[in-house]
Amino acid sequence: MNQKNRSFLLLGVVSLLFIFTLTFFSQVNSPDSTPVLADQESQENDSNNNEAHTASNGDSLVNNQITNEISASGGEIHNNIDNSIKADEAEVDNTIDNKIVSGENNIVDNNVTNQIDVNIGVNVTNSITNDITAHKTDKESETENDENNDESENGENGNGSDDGNGEDTPDTVWGVDSASLTTEEMLACVRDNFGDPQVWGRYLGTNEGVSYGLTEEEIELLQSNDIQILVIWNHFTDGTGYENGQNEATEAVETARDLGIPEGVALFANVEPIYPIDSSFIQGWHDVVSESEYSSGIYGIFDPSEELYVAFEAAAEENSSILDEMYIWTAAPNEGITTEDNAPDYNPEYPDGGLIGGWQYGIDAETCNIDTNIFDGNVLEVLW
Repeated sequence: MNQKNRSFLLLGVVSLLFIFTLTFFSQVNSPDSTPVLADQESQENDSNNNEAHTASNGDSLVNNQITNEISASGGEIHNNIDNSIKADEAEVDNTIDNKIVSGENNIVDNNVTNQIDVNIGVNVTNSITNDITAHKTDKESETENDENNDESENGENGNGSDDGNGEDTPDTVWGVDSASLTTEEMLACVRDNFGDPQVWGRYLGTNEGVSYGLTEEEIELLQSNDIQILVIWNHFTDGTGYENGQNEATEAVETARDLGIPEGVALFANVEPIYPIDSSFIQGWHDVVSESEYSSGIYGIFDPSEELYVAFEAAAEENSSILDEMYIWTAAPNEGITTEDNAPDYNPEYPDGGLIGGWQYGIDAETCNIDTNIFDGNVLEVLW
């Protein structure tokens, strides 16, 4: 073999050795493509996610999405989202999806805080999903979700629901009213004999020989049973004259304040069919109550043949806000006392265009001393 051929052969051998060496070290240093799972008996797998957003401009859109998936024992997920927004309009969408498969002693802690100061509109959507398939031993899997929406605004509030509380407002609800004190026995009597009221009408202040006034004990009892209170004022027998209406309204407002009734709650003037009534009284009542922190309401038989019906329409002609803002609780037509299950179809009688709040369709039950009602869903926002 001549010198030239030996040189080419040597060069080829060296090249092959270089390629082989490079390939070998590349394989040694490359990561294993097989996933490594945490030991399901002892090893912990934790996930901590913190999102903080601060925005201050014309319009703000914040979209937070966090997804965690853990296959382990002792898995801990801690998610914290903190949004602080000051803008004309804001839309906040927070989504957290947690999935833990197998293992034991898992803890999920989700915290969402929205501090929003907007001028026009805000829409906040918080969606948290926890999908946990875990073996539970002495210590069970724990899930904790905290949501805090602090919204300060001058426009509409959209929070993913019709009433801003995560629940749709019902068309109607069944309820009662009574001149008697509400006790545990009274509540049990109504539930055993009639149904489960969601609204209970009670009177402001005791009217001797007529009705007992609402007490703090009643308030606690009713509200602890998720029953809203409709507030009634019945300390007059003469419903005529503008100044008279103002005076009754002023006394009702002061009594409501003394009892700690919050702003926005409607105060219903009780007009019995034997009372004289005119449009001036209705207007005087409405003017004072609507200018206070409370909402204006009126109760009576709103049948077209009744004096109250005529007086209300006349008052509404003089002041259109009465038609738009004064809640009507009508006792017409009278269908008679029934149980909740046998209540009639909702068919209240009231002036056209009026703001209907409810229908007392049955009066003077022999058992429990109650009247039976169907209340319109729109009145729930002005009950206590």
